Amino acid sequence: MKTPVPPAPPAAVRARMLDAARTRLFASGYRAFLMDDLARDLGMSKKTLYVHFPGKDALVGAIIDEMGEAIRSRMDVVLTNPRLNFAQKLSGVIDVVGSQLAKASPGMLHDLQRYAPQLFQRIDNVRQRNVPIVFGRLIRAGLDEGKVRPEIEPEFAVEFWLQAIRGLVHPDVLERTGLTPRQTLEKALPLFFSGLLSSTGHKDYEKILASRPKAAAV
Repeated sequence: MKTPVPPAPPAAVRARMLDAARTRLFASGYRAFLMDDLARDLGMSKKTLYVHFPGKDALVGAIIDEMGEAIRSRMDVVLTNPRLNFAQKLSGVIDVVGSQLAKASPGMLHDLQRYAPQLFQRIDNVRQRNVPIVFGRLIRAGLDEGKVRPEIEPEFAVEFWLQAIRGLVHPDVLERTGLTPRQTLEKALPLFFSGLLSSTGHKDYEKILASRPKAAAV
């Protein structure tokens, strides 16, 4: 007599649902994402799906939160590794964020912005939680190693990057640039850390700054 297979624990069932939902969401976008299709993919009834998630928005919201947690967790591994120098940590950060952003197409983001603005805002909320912590740690690591200019204020640099990336990965901006979120990140980070000016450009600009009258103290 065969030993009956015990039912999967609720956590395993939920994880399986999220994996299947993530695949379908990234493939079809938010609007075309239907709970009927997901139930069919999983070989279960919609009733079973609703036991774990009350609706499509709850499911997509869980995917967004899970992605944010995955990025944060993988970032922690990179940033706390004592064997990595600043350049290696920066490269690791690009790899971690890039691998996650590669899953989000401009079309999917536009879909969320138009049909589920509360979920689009949720993505921004995750970004606002993660960026100050992750990039704050990265910039401070660069300061400690002398790889970031000592006059740089980490708090301002982090806020600058946060506002820049929020604008750059907006669906309307992605449409104008013709870039994916990952391509945007790969172009924006070197510009952020290296700046626009060449060494000659920096020297010329520093001469201009030095020739300006000092502002009177208030």
